[in-house]
Amino acid sequence: MGIELALGDDDTRAGAQAFEPDLIVGLMLADQVPADLCARHVVLQVNPGPEGDHGPSSLDWAIGTNAPYWSVTVQRAVGASGAGPVWASETFPLRQCGKSELYRTEVADAAVRALLRAIERFERTGAEPIDSRLEVSAPPPPPYTQYFRRIDWAHDSTATVLRKLRAADSNPGVLDQLYGREVFLYGGHLEDRLRGAPGSVIATRDGAICRATVDGAVWIPQLRARPLPGGPATYKLPATEVLGPEPLADVPDVPVSPCEAAVRVTWSELRYYEYDEVGYLGFTYAGGALSTAQCERLLAAYRQACARPVKVLVLGPARDFFCNGIQLNVIEAAADPAAEAWRNVNAFNDLVEAILTTTDKLVISALPGNSAAGGVMLALAGDEVWCRESVVLNPHYRLSGLRGSKYWTYTMPRRVGAECADRLTGEALPIGARSAARLGLVDRVAAGDPAEFRTWVRRQAAELAAATDLAARIDEKRRRRAADEAAKPLAVYRSEELEHLNREVFDPASPFHRLRRDFVTKAGPRATPAYLLG
Repeated sequence: MGIELALGDDDTRAGAQAFEPDLIVGLMLADQVPADLCARHVVLQVNPGPEGDHGPSSLDWAIGTNAPYWSVTVQRAVGASGAGPVWASETFPLRQCGKSELYRTEVADAAVRALLRAIERFERTGAEPIDSRLEVSAPPPPPYTQYFRRIDWAHDSTATVLRKLRAADSNPGVLDQLYGREVFLYGGHLEDRLRGAPGSVIATRDGAICRATVDGAVWIPQLRARPLPGGPATYKLPATEVLGPEPLADVPDVPVSPCEAAVRVTWSELRYYEYDEVGYLGFTYAGGALSTAQCERLLAAYRQACARPVKVLVLGPARDFFCNGIQLNVIEAAADPAAEAWRNVNAFNDLVEAILTTTDKLVISALPGNSAAGGVMLALAGDEVWCRESVVLNPHYRLSGLRGSKYWTYTMPRRVGAECADRLTGEALPIGARSAARLGLVDRVAAGDPAEFRTWVRRQAAELAAATDLAARIDEKRRRRAADEAAKPLAVYRSEELEHLNREVFDPASPFHRLRRDFVTKAGPRATPAYLLG
């Protein structure tokens, strides 16, 4: 198998010529595969839309118009949009959530199912499956521009505002004005209690702002300043950070505890509840990354959960990303990015250390969605790691220019051995949940969508809490932690990791600074990276 990034027709042709594939698969491509390549090879293209709908804003329109269902289609590409025969399609209910979350869950799951079915047909019948049919394409809808996304705060209902925000998440955002500045809005979450003048900012919470609508209010966690012509690129940041303290001086901060958030319809990064003698600490972060402040808040919530009289504690979100490590956008925006990166890493280390040193209960990391870098190490701090089958892990730091921290030199080798840990972190390749389980990186894997996975997690956790050997398992955990500490203290692992990190973070010539900046500003690669080519 070969991988080639779609960086232009010439590069695509060169990659195909070098590899000479039996089958080419194009995944969610922005542009069509060159017609001459389609003539020489079987090219299956995965399109995030129903048969006949391949416009540039297909899913945006579906969310914005409140479509009840959506589909993913696999067709044989012939060099023109929507013109090839359909080989497979998958339809699913369109959940009311942000576009990016849909892409990473329902859309991605449907795409995998449809693509596997199409590949099976190719292996069985060759170039033309018996039941292939020519797709009939209607004229695509127009691009879902800012003209359609614009929010009329004086007239749009809360439901309409939420649809517009969700259809623009995480790209391109909804262009709006706040305190005389043009900004893009990202994320939309319903608020059940707060009310105010339509369009006004009526509250803040953990970096987010709450804006009133004509019949309610919505939370907006992130903003991006509109870049000036010829000016530097801008990127998403916590909303209050973009606006600054002066405009928000008279806006009240309205905190909510994790326990309260669990029984309300409001925005919160943290939720805590108990079910069948199991504690559940849920966390959800935009892009899956945690800033210094978010690490500190999660650590405080974790300590509160640990004080509860439960013997099993489950960590993880209800849907989407588990965690992707430190918050590079916030680091890039800091007055001293190196110092902020150092603070972020150490706050993350404190969080992981707290989990590793919890010896009076079993901690389960439950991953309904993907995880990368320090987020994988956060999961590995738990006693067991449970994954949804479609989860993809990236257990490495290489692409950020860092060797790594979060006690990975302790947690990974104890699971997979030192040699395998070095290989996983050095190759910088993704690994699926089933493969991770075979290596010992993951303990349990379950099929199903995020809701089915959550039901499975509850059942498994309840059985664990009720098991007669639970006390013995916790005693063994306590003994093992004490033995590990005696052999090599956690402080030594941390010190050794930070010794490398200190050079990588504070050296101005370190690749970390360029790679971080490229990631934040969405600077695309100029060629397919060597690590993907093998």
